[in-house]
Amino acid sequence: MNEFISPVPMPALDATAPEVCRQIYGMPMFTKIPADDFEASKRFWIEALGFIDLFTIPGQLTHLRRWAFQDVLLVPGDGAPRATGTEVSFTCVLSQIDELVDRCEDLVPGCTSRSETPWNSTDLTIITPENTRVVMTAARPIVPGSVEEQNLRDIGWGTLES
Repeated sequence: MNEFISPVPMPALDATAPEVCRQIYGMPMFTKIPADDFEASKRFWIEALGFIDLFTIPGQLTHLRRWAFQDVLLVPGDGAPRATGTEVSFTCVLSQIDELVDRCEDLVPGCTSRSETPWNSTDLTIITPENTRVVMTAARPIVPGSVEEQNLRDIGWGTLES
């Protein structure tokens, strides 16, 4: 078995996002998303969400990737209406949230909303052109002795050491 260290940095205000991963590997998890307007969806995922086109099989599939293990397979849709219940989350760093909002809103105005979670993350929810709910989630640093640290202790978490 290979040992793999997560690409996700420890929570910090100055955390740096890892580079896009172009390595070919056995994917432990991926999301397959049908898109009726394939090109509009592909453009949004690449230009707004920061994914790359790892490879495309014309008319069948585009494999999108961001960080390691953040894989999305766009496939042609069948024209059937889709519910907005599909949700997929990807980790990002705090410094990427505002940039993601700007890029997403430039392409599809009104597609984003932001929230702070009780588990100490900032979440950016985005509705994509194919009606997928994408949540970009960035961990906030835990300040020792803070209300946030106590809230996490109250639900059973210890303090994360960097």
